[in-house]
Amino acid sequence: MTTFAYSSQAVARPRRHLHAWHLVGLLAIVLFAVFPFYWMVATSIKTQAEALASPPVWLFTPHLDNYTKVLFERDVLASLGNSLIVALSTTALAVGLGTPAAYALARFEFRGKQDLWFWFITNRMLSPIVVALPVYLMARTLNLIDTHLVLILVYLTFNLPIVVWICTDQFRGVPKDLDEAARLSGASRWAIFWRIALPLAMPGVAVSAIFSFIFSWNELLYALVLTRTAARTAPVSATSFMSGYDLPWGEITATGTLIVFPVVIFALMVSRHLVQGLTMGAVK
Repeated sequence: MTTFAYSSQAVARPRRHLHAWHLVGLLAIVLFAVFPFYWMVATSIKTQAEALASPPVWLFTPHLDNYTKVLFERDVLASLGNSLIVALSTTALAVGLGTPAAYALARFEFRGKQDLWFWFITNRMLSPIVVALPVYLMARTLNLIDTHLVLILVYLTFNLPIVVWICTDQFRGVPKDLDEAARLSGASRWAIFWRIALPLAMPGVAVSAIFSFIFSWNELLYALVLTRTAARTAPVSATSFMSGYDLPWGEITATGTLIVFPVVIFALMVSRHLVQGLTMGAVK
């Protein structure tokens, strides 16, 4: 008995050490991921001298002058409003149009289905810079330059395939027996989709929605090409701070913090579905 107890303790000791190193590794990864955000927020509440100090200043008196400047003097507030309008509109349209399309691809067989599916899954392979000039020429011809509508239409073109791609796999995981049972009860196809399939596929819908929102919110190339002042988005406004040798890091990081904040809020709102959606298919 004594030998068995000693051997059990000897085995448990390396396991405890392995668990400790595992926690240390996870902590290092978290710090590596979070530190840039901390540094951005910390720099946004420093003076220019503190931001450029070498070695870095770790203890300082925070102030909000940079936020006051970017919101009221640099007109970043209007740009944030434009980004919010474009991102929310694009996300709503992408989810509203993409989920029925995904349900159809998951449930029905029709001519050209494989070709359509191939187009959806390869859409993101196209580099945005390749079609930037044709898109600009079409927008100029239609008098859509510097409008919210042109950005919404362009972003929808790239975000709709993402929604269809993610949600199709999610709908395929919903048992077809539920559809058949509902049909026997007299439910229409739309009722089956709206009341049965969509609630069960909500984790995938949440994932596709947050991806669509993030891609629309952070997009710079098309916003830079297609907008001037009226519909200028927040990422475009952030690039306007760089002029000559003057780099106001406090104002730049304050704008970056304001850009990141809505994405964090949106992610927290859908986090309950997001975790489940990101792990879909991991366990059968």
